[in-house]
Amino acid sequence: MKLTPEQKLSPEEILKDLDRYRPRRKGWTWRRSIKDDDAKIGPFEYRQAAEPLKKSIPLPAAKSFGGIDPHPGCVVTSEIASGRFEDDLRRMRMVAWHGADHLMVIRTAGQSHFDGLIEGTPEGVGGVPISRKQIRATRKALDLIEDEVGRQLNFHSYISGVAGPEIAVLFAEEGVNGAHQDPQYNVLYRNVNMYRSFVDAAVAKKLMLSANILQIDGAHNANATAREAWKVMPELLVQHAINCRYSELVGMPRENIALSTVPPTAPPAPALRIDLPYAVALRQLFKDFKMRAQMNTKYMESCTREVTVTHPLNLLLSRLTSADIQSTITPDEGRNVPWHYNSVHAVNTARQALIGLDGITDMVKLNLEGELGHKSRELKERAVLFLEEILEVGGYFAAVDQGFFVDSGFYPERNGDGIKRDPAGGVASDSIVPREEDYYAPVCHHFGYNNPPIDFGDHSSPCAPIDGCSLCRPEKIIYIDELDPEDNVEKRLEKSRQYRENTFKPEAEWAGDGIVTMTMLLPVSEDMAEYGAMDIAGRMNLEDVEVINLQKMHPAEGTLVEIKGRVGFSLDPKNITIPHKEAVLSEEEIRLAVQNRPLTIVAGTVGEDEHSVGMREILDIKHGGLEGFGIDCHYLGTSVPIEKMADAAVELDADAILISTIITHNDAHRQSMRKLNQVCREKGLRDELILVAGGTQVTNEIAQEEGLDRGFGRGTKGIDVASFLIKKKDSVEKNREN
Repeated sequence: MKLTPEQKLSPEEILKDLDRYRPRRKGWTWRRSIKDDDAKIGPFEYRQAAEPLKKSIPLPAAKSFGGIDPHPGCVVTSEIASGRFEDDLRRMRMVAWHGADHLMVIRTAGQSHFDGLIEGTPEGVGGVPISRKQIRATRKALDLIEDEVGRQLNFHSYISGVAGPEIAVLFAEEGVNGAHQDPQYNVLYRNVNMYRSFVDAAVAKKLMLSANILQIDGAHNANATAREAWKVMPELLVQHAINCRYSELVGMPRENIALSTVPPTAPPAPALRIDLPYAVALRQLFKDFKMRAQMNTKYMESCTREVTVTHPLNLLLSRLTSADIQSTITPDEGRNVPWHYNSVHAVNTARQALIGLDGITDMVKLNLEGELGHKSRELKERAVLFLEEILEVGGYFAAVDQGFFVDSGFYPERNGDGIKRDPAGGVASDSIVPREEDYYAPVCHHFGYNNPPIDFGDHSSPCAPIDGCSLCRPEKIIYIDELDPEDNVEKRLEKSRQYRENTFKPEAEWAGDGIVTMTMLLPVSEDMAEYGAMDIAGRMNLEDVEVINLQKMHPAEGTLVEIKGRVGFSLDPKNITIPHKEAVLSEEEIRLAVQNRPLTIVAGTVGEDEHSVGMREILDIKHGGLEGFGIDCHYLGTSVPIEKMADAAVELDADAILISTIITHNDAHRQSMRKLNQVCREKGLRDELILVAGGTQVTNEIAQEEGLDRGFGRGTKGIDVASFLIKKKDSVEKNREN
């Protein structure tokens, strides 16, 4: 199989022969940074950029910079949680085209409580259930997407819960590249027995090491859980230290251990003044480990604008300190609705901010001699004292028993609201069985002592007596397909097939879900606005309507409401009429035509409109405008009366009048176009002049409705207008000859 940009990814093709698929590579991959002598992309030099993608979609503003598409040097994460893995595959392809190369699949809520592996691919709630089929299909799809974008992609999931070791074996077998693994997560948030959690973690970490799986810890969960998250900063440092050291004792090298760090605050708190000292302290204490910087999610509400402002502040921390992996959180996560396009928006927010801040530390230095240095040192001191007290009370398990962790007091203060766990209790308590002296497990990459039979000739691996385990001989893996006859991927694909192959609907989470959103300002109170918006949506025939955001603009003047709903119809591509796109002449063709028959135009922004940038970019030679083709351009400025435009055309013997009209209040743009046509007719000029209008709200249809020859809207380039003028002039002159 091979993907092309014009081809949709087919889940059905991915599922074919899945029982015989084997991952083509294992282990984590970092981005390759651009070397110093190759650091120029387009007109700019970069200091923290990665090698470009083979296939990608640049940021919207890239069109003003020659279409360049630089990407930051750190790995960029997209966290995906649609609940249906078959739709995750499509979303992964979208975000990969925008620069994500760490695809982190959020697993379904509660999977930490499962005591074994799931077989099949049931639909999840709040994430995707981890199963062999889901992992194998995802890794297979990522192979194809890797080839398409020209960069290796890291697939990531979670190793926790009482089935943690089994999941670690699964990940090592199936080519998962990164995983969360932190025994403290089990203890504090899933109430897995403390001893069992740490025993399981040792086994899981050993297996992760065998497949070079990057480990990311879970300390950031204390930040997300504590009532006043900015007060648990000393504890976060301690949790990182415990997991890092435990991982090292198991045998993990530091380059395979990443700390998951989250800024503790968000505006309206003075975020940078609190978050930056913590970021500095963390990187000073753990300078030999990898840093995975995640966006703050604790304070996310339903306003995507608010989240999108907080994220660049978090990204500034990454640039002022460091980030080996930059996580991105969808701006709609506060709504618990991670949609396709918001996953892309999140990646683009990171890409835009990180590239915009490229090289900032070459110009701005952190003042470690002042408040920043003092606060970061204080945090480290508090963390050391915290560790010392843990030792004094008898160690980590005793400290948890006494509620040391996720206490919202700023250590050494305590509020008494920490999480307490009984060392003898919890899930899977009393489940640790001591090994006999002659214990033997016929598997490789085994944690703890093992005693292969001494009478077996080949001692290269403990699994040699059984001719290799599943890590050495993947053909021994038993692949189990769907067990549930109803809740399975084939049934779901059958339901969505018509929307993927024949007709189409709007979609946000899943193929054919039919979801659309609307934003409106209603001049009433919040209660009235909420139910009024739902009534409006109902009258527009939207189904399953929900209000997803409600914001007061003023107690008396109005409320902003965002709603979502489903459309009850689908569209057939055969019934969609796409207007013909006129071919654009080449630059050389235009220049030659102007040399043979000179072209003169007058241009200006009309009415009471002071905008000039758009028109200047169409005209100026610097921006690839009409002047560059040899067209004689006479720009009259802004707020030009329509009559003056017509008089200038007569005075200069112009071939065309170009007007720009941005203002649309009371249909001012239509009025200006209509008046230009009327004035030219009254002066007997209409048949002699080509009339063109442009602006953000102008379309060709609107311009022609108002009597003009052509309208140009967003994204128009000088070559588009020049090509039209040449063709139209030819047409006018031929009509005259006839």
